[in-house]
Amino acid sequence: MASNYEGYKSPLSTRYASKEMQFLFSDQNKFSTWRRLWVWLAKAESRLGLEISDAQIAEMELQISNIDFEAAAAEERLTRHDVMAHVHVFAKQCPSAAPVIHLGATSCYVGDNTDLIVLRDALKLLLPRVASVIARLSQFAQSYKDQPTLGFTHLQPAQLTTVGKRACLWIQDLIMDERALSRCLEDLRFRGVKGTTGTQASFLQLFNGDGEKVKQLDQLVTELAGFKKAYAVTGQTYSRKVDVEIVAALASLGTTIHKMCSDLRILASRKELEEPFESTQIGSSAMPYKRNPMRSERCCALARHLITLFSSAANTHATQWLERTLDDSANRRLTLSEAFLAADAALLTLLNISQGLVVYPKVIERHISQELPFMSTENIIMAMVKAGGDRQVCHEKIRVLSQEAGAQVKQHGKDNDLVVRVRKDPYFSPILEQLDTILDAKTFTGRASDQVGEFVKEEVEPVLARYSEALKNVQDVKLNI
Repeated sequence: MASNYEGYKSPLSTRYASKEMQFLFSDQNKFSTWRRLWVWLAKAESRLGLEISDAQIAEMELQISNIDFEAAAAEERLTRHDVMAHVHVFAKQCPSAAPVIHLGATSCYVGDNTDLIVLRDALKLLLPRVASVIARLSQFAQSYKDQPTLGFTHLQPAQLTTVGKRACLWIQDLIMDERALSRCLEDLRFRGVKGTTGTQASFLQLFNGDGEKVKQLDQLVTELAGFKKAYAVTGQTYSRKVDVEIVAALASLGTTIHKMCSDLRILASRKELEEPFESTQIGSSAMPYKRNPMRSERCCALARHLITLFSSAANTHATQWLERTLDDSANRRLTLSEAFLAADAALLTLLNISQGLVVYPKVIERHISQELPFMSTENIIMAMVKAGGDRQVCHEKIRVLSQEAGAQVKQHGKDNDLVVRVRKDPYFSPILEQLDTILDAKTFTGRASDQVGEFVKEEVEPVLARYSEALKNVQDVKLNI
């Protein structure tokens, strides 16, 4: 119906992010997790002696996923409080358990703890995606470790490298991202059962001043939620510094993706390398011949958005007053979800790219042939000196010929003919038989090929070993749009 298209929908949901990541940030997952937290709290309180029956807990468990969203929305319009709205709806569905739902807790018990669970699960979803890209690029790097290509500094042709060695630069950045995201996951803790301002005063009252039981309650709920530890101290919320660290790692991943895909776009413009291009894909509505790098461009667009989200997380933490203020709420609803959805979408697109990269060696060789004669001049000089020539005389000969060849390229748009000029000059006759060897591109790539092998063994393989099971199930990514 037309009405379905008259309201705003996030393109992260309709076009880009995976269903798995979308579910993690969905209302269904959020509010069913709230209910699980109420069940875990009741179970722990019961285990520690409060009068909460197994029947009450069982009643709540039956309704964990059965959420009446319309009723909750109606309650929130009346109460202007999202947590109490869901408490009321849950209580109506669980009449015998109603007196013990949310017992002793504050809103952040469900709100913040749910956020931490979602952040944990989202990191667990992203990390294998990073590893999958690393694995595919590693295969690419090894396949092209010996393929010479022009290196660039200042976006000007520089000493040769290899296609595989260049890919290792991308992989190295991704390994740093994997390390940062893994650390975020390892460091992540639970808010736990801390009460209104983090003092646990309400729970101390429930347990008649027994502080040891309050500590046990905190640990029990933490374990039921699948965490090893809770934060030792909190205000009303867990510190928003946690969000800063996680979004910083995601934003840093965004810089990696943007850098790599910018490189791919440059190489595509030179026709040296291309991302996948399907048989029915249209590059331009006006220019049918075009093969635009739309996947790389999408990655760059998503990565830029991801990078900007860091400032939101940082400013939110900076402006939290004392034990907390609520001006974090609306911002975090946007920032945390969009950071993970954007990272997820960019990684899926990057994996699609890395699974289908196409290299054009003949184009690369032609570009090398246009620049290598200039790069080879020092080797020519050394060969002439070994053959008995004077270094200074040879330098001047090469300088003059290079200027003449450069003029042919820049002023007349012709190919670099320095080698032809060297062959025609009698001065260089002592080394003409060596010239093809001197001009072999593979002799200009240094240890690039060896570096690829060493890098994969020492840096890549240990990372991939941690994801061996997940990598067994990686399939080719097909983009819907």
